Amino acid sequence: MNSSNQVQSFGSDPIAVRKTGHYKEEYVKSFVEKWDDLIDWERRWESEGDFFVEQLRSRGIKRVLDVATGTGFHSVRLLSAGFDVVSADGSPEMLAQAFKNARDRGYILRTAHADWRWLNRTIHTQFDAVICLGNSFTHLFNEHDRRRTLAEYYATLDHDGILILDQRNYDSILDNGFSSKHQYYYCGEDVVAEPEHIDEGLARFRYSFPDGSKYHLNMYPLRKKYTRRLMHEVGFQHIETYGDFMETFKADEPDFLVHVAEKTYRKNDEVE
Repeated sequence: MNSSNQVQSFGSDPIAVRKTGHYKEEYVKSFVEKWDDLIDWERRWESEGDFFVEQLRSRGIKRVLDVATGTGFHSVRLLSAGFDVVSADGSPEMLAQAFKNARDRGYILRTAHADWRWLNRTIHTQFDAVICLGNSFTHLFNEHDRRRTLAEYYATLDHDGILILDQRNYDSILDNGFSSKHQYYYCGEDVVAEPEHIDEGLARFRYSFPDGSKYHLNMYPLRKKYTRRLMHEVGFQHIETYGDFMETFKADEPDFLVHVAEKTYRKNDEVE
């Protein structure tokens, strides 16, 4: 199936689709065209505030690689704040929409069509920061792919660079069931994003829009400690995890987690 088609295809057994590369068939053109209705740029901008800008500025970051630009929200946000940004994505449909969204707001994106697992085949320069946002890392179903991807991010960073990676709070979903404040990330009015199936190896989310259309994404439910351990094991030395942009939080409270991982060695850094 070509990603330019309008209808998603998961075959006869959707919950059996647990393959990294399948995301290319999930982001069909008709879904991409509705993605901005799902996230609502203005409301998301307000809910996030300056969290990512401050994380980057506090470390003197200038050059940022947005490896999961989607429809361009964070790339445009960082460009507007004065950062030098390159925007990458594995979906050509997303990249096209991101370029259009940026142009409509007065910016020209520098884009790259790149598979994270072989990021350095496409990206040949170093960056102060890599950001992987929008719960995008959960599209990787194979642990080897996750390790390889994190290693590619690591190699793309300068010696004192940082990686910012986010994810849903899958621990809470797996252990307590799904609930959402509908306040962060997916802020669109009358748009519902909720799990249709959840087990330790799959989170299948359904996205329902006011016009009656429905789409799905199959994702791997990353547990927080597992994600942090992988980041440590590929070389990141110090990791801070925020819950809904707060430094202190109860484990089951936030909808989303943000990991900020530093390449620079700090004394007494240990795996948690």
